[in-house]
Parts: sequence; C-alpha cells; structure tokens
Amino acid sequence: MILALDVGNSHIFGGLFVKDELQVRFRRNSKGEMTSDELGVFLRAVIREWGFDPVKVKDVAVCSVVPEHHHAIQNCSLKYFQKEPFFLRAGVKTGLKILCRNPAEVGADRIAAAVGAAVLHPGKNLIVTDFGTATTLDVIRSGSEYLGGLIMPGLRTAMESLVERTAKLPPVEIVVPDNMVGRGTVESIQSGLYYGHYFAIREMMAHIRKQEFAQEPVLCMGTGGFSRLFENAGLFDDIQADLVLQGLYHTLQLNRTEPKTRRKTQVGG
Repeated sequence: MILALDVGNSHIFGGLFVKDELQVRFRRNSKGEMTSDELGVFLRAVIREWGFDPVKVKDVAVCSVVPEHHHAIQNCSLKYFQKEPFFLRAGVKTGLKILCRNPAEVGADRIAAAVGAAVLHPGKNLIVTDFGTATTLDVIRSGSEYLGGLIMPGLRTAMESLVERTAKLPPVEIVVPDNMVGRGTVESIQSGLYYGHYFAIREMMAHIRKQEFAQEPVLCMGTGGFSRLFENAGLFDDIQADLVLQGLYHTLQLNRTEPKTRRKTQVGG
C-alpha cells in the first residue's frame, strides 16, 4: 500500500493506493500548526476506518507547497509508518522536461498534476486547470515538456477576500448558479465567482492554444476540489479530481529504490 499526501495551503488531500488503485480518499485541514503526532494519529485512524492495516503501508509519497509542515510530515512518516517519506521536489525523476526559467520554483502539486495528465494522455498537448486555494493552469507539450502556466486566486480564496474586505458581503456556498444575473446579494456573489472563473479560464485556454500550439490539437483537463462545478460547462475534455495523487504515485514509481526503513524513533513534531 502507498500513502500519498498532497499538502496544500488549505487542506491535505490524501489517498491510499492498494495494488495500483486509489481506494481511499480523505481531506484534513492544513492551516495553522500541525505536529507529527496529530498527523500520524489521524492518518492511521483513517486507514483503519477504511478497513486497511496501517502497518502494511510500504511507502509514503508527498507533494507539498507548505514548507513549514515538512518537518512534521517527515517525522510522522518515520514514527507512525517507519518509512522515509518521498518528497516530490526539484531533482527527482518525473518523466517531464521542466522548461521554466527556475524549475525549483514550480509547485510540487503543479508538477504532480502535469505528470498525472501526461500519464493518462501520453503524447498529447495538454492544458491542466487545478482548482485549489489558487487556480492554476499548466501547459504540457507532447506529454513530455512542461512549459509553465498561470496562477490566479481560487474560488474560495476570492470569496473569502470579498468577505474580509467588505462590510456587508456575506460568505456564500460556492455552487453553479441558476442564472448569470443574480436576483439577490448571495446569488450575485455566487454568479460572479462561478462565471468570473469560467470566462477567465475559457479565454486563457484559448490564448494558450494560439500562443503555444498554433493549429495543433490540445486536450484540456480539470482537477482539484472545485473541478466538478465545471463538469457540464464545456471547458474540459477530461476531469480527474485525483490527478495530483495519481501523478505523485507515478513519480514515486519512477524514483523507487529499496524502501528505507528505520526503527521507531521518538522525535518531536
């Protein structure tokens, strides 16, 4: 069994691969402080709740954009699974050529999503939109060259910014609105969030097609927590909510050596 963790600014999105299949999915808040013990107890409890034995976890794979949690994750893996965790970071094998000016700057979650997309659609030109705390668009040429992308505030981030910076606008549920023109404040915010994202993504993908791929075919993918909102919007050829975990799992396989096992140690989180 492989435990995969996508550590974002708002949540840890995790999964358990059993015989190459993602059979367990879960989320945990990643805001604020986190100790190795809190995380370890949580992870072992989730695995047991789904009917699996935590002792049988043979690898822990991590992509993270929150450096302050790395120490706790490292110690959690060592203490609760007796495994040295694999971190997706600059220098590991991914199967992609990273053509950015500074490859080390690219978020591990973006690389994992690109790897997952390239594995699912080998040889294709790809645009991958990931709906998280930030909404990112990543561009892959011929399934092997990562060109870079765009970053903008995510749906929830945009909504929270409105609430924090205005006196009267309330938090709202992020949903597909019934009408573009809202008949009240809540509906107006919901419409602005949804259609603001929809038209931004549509236009950005159209310009990426012209700028990077000319007349070549391009496959557009959606992933991340809010990707299903756009399932019937005609933006994407394929939506895979678990793309980052799939890419992380594949990257682990590329870099696998003899699993490192340490005896149980008592180290602080």
